[in-house]
Amino acid sequence: MEYLVAKWLHILSSTLLFGTGLGSAYYMFFTSLTRDARAAAVVVRYVVLADWLFTTTTIVFQPLSGWYMAHLAGIPLTTPWIFWTLVLYVLAGACWLPVVWIQIRMRALAQAAATHNQPLPPRYFQLLKIWTALGVPAFLAMVAVFYLMVAKPT
Repeated sequence: MEYLVAKWLHILSSTLLFGTGLGSAYYMFFTSLTRDARAAAVVVRYVVLADWLFTTTTIVFQPLSGWYMAHLAGIPLTTPWIFWTLVLYVLAGACWLPVVWIQIRMRALAQAAATHNQPLPPRYFQLLKIWTALGVPAFLAMVAVFYLMVAKPT
């Protein structure tokens, strides 16, 4: 029973992590493309909030619950699928950390533009390109992590 509860929490947490990331990215990217400073200011503000509330907590919980399940099941962390899951998870995290700073900066730029009734500045779109470039490998890494967690290839 203890393993099943840990597994359920791990799956729930991974769903929140992936779903929040994908949903936030979708709305932030397409709202930014509208070039509407007021809309961007609102959406980016909520994306930053969602990152702090959901992404940060699940990023911490995922490896802890994964380690705990491996411990309960007696599976070494050096098992290839677990090892590669950890490598990809670290890659996704390495992409996510600068994204947090970028989103905070984009939020400030969008808010300033909206407050002064001006268009989004060119710097906002430069940051959007970097944000997107970091989001693609993070997304692909997380898709691969999901595969490894489900398939557990040997």
